[in-house]
Amino acid sequence: MSGGVDSSVSALLLKEQGYEPIGTTLELFAGSSCCNTNTYMDAKNVCNSLEIPHFIYNCKETFKKNVIEDFINCYKNCKTPNPCIECNKHMKFGFMWEKAKELNCNYIATGHYAKTEYSDKYQRWVLKKSEAGKKDQSYVLWSIPKELIEHIIFPLSDFEDKEQIREIARKNNLKVANKPDSEDICFIPDGNYKKFLETNSNIKPKKGNIVNKRGEILGKHTGLYNYTIGQRKGLGIAYKVPLFVLGFNPSNNEVIVGEEKELYTKNIKVTDINLLLVDEIKEPMYVDVKTRYSSKSAKAIIMQNKNEIYVEFEEPQRAITPGQSAVFYIEDIVLGGGKIIL
Repeated sequence: MSGGVDSSVSALLLKEQGYEPIGTTLELFAGSSCCNTNTYMDAKNVCNSLEIPHFIYNCKETFKKNVIEDFINCYKNCKTPNPCIECNKHMKFGFMWEKAKELNCNYIATGHYAKTEYSDKYQRWVLKKSEAGKKDQSYVLWSIPKELIEHIIFPLSDFEDKEQIREIARKNNLKVANKPDSEDICFIPDGNYKKFLETNSNIKPKKGNIVNKRGEILGKHTGLYNYTIGQRKGLGIAYKVPLFVLGFNPSNNEVIVGEEKELYTKNIKVTDINLLLVDEIKEPMYVDVKTRYSSKSAKAIIMQNKNEIYVEFEEPQRAITPGQSAVFYIEDIVLGGGKIIL
């Protein structure tokens, strides 16, 4: 329980459905938006009002090892991470499942907008999109262990918008009913990831050249970690056409830029695979693919070769970024996913 309205209403709904919920809050990173006195008090007050137990677990070291260090290493290697995916894998559905078993619980429930159910067609439990449309969060859940799916409940799976959740909270006098959503990375509440990297790692500004694909120097950059693929603003270059970040040459400390048409690609590779619907992709499959949480899905054919999946899109896709996740869907079911490499 994060102290927000989604997890609070989830606990309420579970109790109404006859479950015996236990509220748990994870201490992840001091000063983060989900780890402060207000968060803990909000979660505890909701549990008190629902008359259910509440526990707080200190797992800052586990979070640092699995989420913070991955975040830093991605930027060191010119990748753009999604720390929510690592947190779900290692913390909310890793660490928490171990604690759930210690408490003799049969399920983990969270306020995510996603759905689990048994599929007669596939004869296994599956992870699906929720009814929440743009707020669906199945994209950030692809990395959870598939054997855990049958032990996960998402009480908000059939709600279509956030206002429905807030109205339930108001009717039940939950004080968090109007609490604002947290939009930023939880351990960087001010949104300044560059300052976070400089403060919490040995990553420091190192100027270098901004070049085009021909190697022509067009400007200067302030450090590779300050840029991401597709970026246009902040390049400080006056040029005859708009320029965008296409990639990096770390060995020469260069940012590579080009025209927008050069941002599009039809083929990518994916590693760190986690398949939820099948054990192995034995022949080419036609799927929908999302390459960012906020992006629309695109039609593609995927093929597996040992520990990599090759993706060929029907239409070229813009600004696909290493470090982000490619998540594969068959209709509304999550087939699986992995980390993008180009």
